[in-house]
Amino acid sequence: MNDVPDDHTETLVGDGELIQWVRDGDTGAYATLYERHAAAARGLARQLLRGEAEVEDAAAEAFTRVLSVIQRGGGPQDSFRPYLLTAVRNAAYDRGRGERRQVVTDDMESLVPGQPFVDPALEGLERSLIARAFLSLPERWQSVLWHTEIEGAKPAEVADVLGMKPNGVAALAYRAREGLRQAYLQMHLAGGNAAEACRPTLGLLGAHVREGLSRRDTAKVDRHMDGCADCRAVYAELTDVNVGLRGVVLPMVAGAGAAGYLSATPAGGAWWGRMSRRQQQAAAGGTAAA
Repeated sequence: MNDVPDDHTETLVGDGELIQWVRDGDTGAYATLYERHAAAARGLARQLLRGEAEVEDAAAEAFTRVLSVIQRGGGPQDSFRPYLLTAVRNAAYDRGRGERRQVVTDDMESLVPGQPFVDPALEGLERSLIARAFLSLPERWQSVLWHTEIEGAKPAEVADVLGMKPNGVAALAYRAREGLRQAYLQMHLAGGNAAEACRPTLGLLGAHVREGLSRRDTAKVDRHMDGCADCRAVYAELTDVNVGLRGVVLPMVAGAGAAGYLSATPAGGAWWGRMSRRQQQAAAGGTAAA
């Protein structure tokens, strides 16, 4: 954080504050954002492009694009990493060098440089319930879920990014997971796809996951799930939300480089190694769609 002016270093400074300083004209704050996230940008670029020069160019171009958007008053508020990685993916598409690992579509020919590229293969991911639930959350919750649940980093490793102490990061991550589960359940209920007999159970599943139900309600939910495969599937997704996030949200941001990006990051690689084959297949499923 030595690139940030001295009067900004009195307390922990998170990405959200740095972004606001950039918006206010402090380019030194952007240097700190670059230091924090350059390795991740290069890591994704290496999954999408061949040649270190291409990787460096794509990462630099992505940072330039994001800076321009922020200076114009747009861009992320707190969740810098996913926004930057989306820019890296778009830069890789723009360069036209990742064709061996990307799905070629007619839309690429009409892509305006600097504008987000919407891959038709990713549109289905964006319409999925877990993606919609994630995107409905406050950006600060999205950010902590990205770093802790998707990339598998420990609270102490993302404390600087969020401008919080590790205990605060852990508490925020817990609230964000609960918020994601509730948003996911609400979308199940609001979508009209849930059977009428399932609605009372779906309304209790969030509390059931965190063992917050009374014995009577727990027994009621368990009896229903014994005979209902749909509710068992929802319960499984709520219990292991990180698989849904890695299988849908990560590919939505990183495209075809998602699985490689995750396995190449220090924390993500450790998580990937500990995941069962079923979990790895679920996480890679969204990448296959991309």
